[in-house]
Amino acid sequence: MSAFLRSRTGVVLVAFLAIAAFFLLIEHTAHVFGVLPYALLLLCPLLHVFMHHGHDGHSRHDEEQHSGEDER
Repeated sequence: MSAFLRSRTGVVLVAFLAIAAFFLLIEHTAHVFGVLPYALLLLCPLLHVFMHHGHDGHSRHDEEQHSGEDER
């Protein structure tokens, strides 16, 4: 994928998408800002799920550390 982005076609595609996103944002600013509160509310559960993904491993890691200290 990174080889494609470094090619001439990839650079042109990225530049076109950036320009299109800029003009879309400029022309539809009211719509973007109108949806922003709802987007933030929808983003909260997703962030919660992904940010707490590794929490189940912490308790096992702490138990292994403490059990290793007892054996010494």
